Amino acid sequence: MSHINYDPAYKAHDRDDFDSLLRVDRYAERSSDFDEIIARTNEHFWDPLDADYIDYQQAFDMKNEPVIPLDMVGELSSEVAGKLKGREIEFANQSARFMLSQILHGEQGALSLSTSLCQVFVDPGAVEYASNQVREEARHVTAFTEYMKARFDGQPYPVGQTLGQLMNEIYLAPEVYKKIVGMQLLVEGLAMGAFASLYKFAEDPLLRRTAQLVMTDEAFHHKFGKIWADATIENLAEDERIAVEDWAERCFGALLYNLAGANQKQHVYEGFGIDPEWATAAMREAFTDTKRREVMQRPTSIFRVLIKTLVKAGIITDRTRATYAMWVDMKELQSEGDRMVGDDIAEEGIQDLQAINATKKRIIKKI
Repeated sequence: MSHINYDPAYKAHDRDDFDSLLRVDRYAERSSDFDEIIARTNEHFWDPLDADYIDYQQAFDMKNEPVIPLDMVGELSSEVAGKLKGREIEFANQSARFMLSQILHGEQGALSLSTSLCQVFVDPGAVEYASNQVREEARHVTAFTEYMKARFDGQPYPVGQTLGQLMNEIYLAPEVYKKIVGMQLLVEGLAMGAFASLYKFAEDPLLRRTAQLVMTDEAFHHKFGKIWADATIENLAEDERIAVEDWAERCFGALLYNLAGANQKQHVYEGFGIDPEWATAAMREAFTDTKRREVMQRPTSIFRVLIKTLVKAGIITDRTRATYAMWVDMKELQSEGDRMVGDDIAEEGIQDLQAINATKKRIIKKI
């Protein structure tokens, strides 16, 4: 079974082979590849249960105010709107509840995946990085759980079928490359776009703050995947490159057409007495490929960010280029620098956290 890893830092063993972790010479075989992002962990420490970082007691008028702009809710530009009869804001908030529920489930998936990487990495540095990510993903689960408590009585919607199946496949995959491409590049790239959009456009200040704090961590998770790509992609044999490229294309297609599709939102529609199959057809008619392409041209489009991630990782070649070129301007993406749409937001958040944490250190010294 091929992990497709050329850099010793990503060397992996069978997850049931615990004895290999106890080799006496292994401890000294530590790569320095991850030292910088490990060292910066304290820069972006935050506690979702500490109001000095984020206060989940902030009030918000859920009855009269949407947590996300109405124009971010596709159904309100379709025939579905005619069925709402003055409940547009309520529907928008339930749509936001669905979206944020999927984010919560995605953070749990990232937490479990990071744990699985700790089980298979041989390099002590890689294990330490992955264990740091476990801790950070755990606080994201806590943060979005607290948001659900604050705005939706603590009741998230179930995971969508597409996202649930993909995360299951990534988590259970024995091949390390599938875990890294699937989660660290694709899903984390998607997350960077999603959180950037929420930070810029959400109407609820609490949601904007949550998105900003989570991004201070996600920016580093995304870099971990890029480090793997830089050390691996150019060394691949042809059959290996095809395997990586096809896996990325398959995951992209599943996410693009189904992640937030109307066919995933039956619980939302049923809460408004709307037939899910009818709503799915209405959304398909309103949200054509042309409309989807228009949305994906925006810099904060989650799928544009995702495609840029794959472009900068060197995973897309002429074999699959057409799959992505039908949605975005590939030449434009290639001409852009490596910075992602959320990097500036993350850096601003880190500066804020450094100021808060400096105060925390003074308090600890007094104690």
